[in-house]
Amino acid sequence: MHPIQFVFLAFLIIPFVEIYLLLQIGGIVGVLPTIALVVLTAIVGAGLLRQQGLVTWQRFQDSLAKGILPAYEMIEGPILLVGGALLLTPGFFTDIIGFACLIPTLRKKIAQYIIEKRLVQAGVSPQQQAKAQPDVIEGEYSKED
Repeated sequence: MHPIQFVFLAFLIIPFVEIYLLLQIGGIVGVLPTIALVVLTAIVGAGLLRQQGLVTWQRFQDSLAKGILPAYEMIEGPILLVGGALLLTPGFFTDIIGFACLIPTLRKKIAQYIIEKRLVQAGVSPQQQAKAQPDVIEGEYSKED
């Protein structure tokens, strides 16, 4: 399935799932507790997002200081942003996905999958990069007065 088709289907299906879950949970626990749960998950999610974002930022800076490419951290950042956006979206289904994005081990596995499958590509292809580098001619020289 093409990624655009997947996103389109998600935008169609997720609202129906959210409405269904809100009605079911609201029918079981009542309207006010359901609203309180939605607000509580947003507040808890925002706190977790802040904490996990700071941890990821610290790992990013540590990798740069050691001279290591922070590949995982560069992928985990957008995963955290998506998780935070989903947690702020009212509903229980998006909250589950959002909290899943905040679990460090799961987030690392998602980042590993993205890196291994090369789902994210750099802006410059290897052919363009090779053309951009000038030819290097090695040799020796000496300066005479």
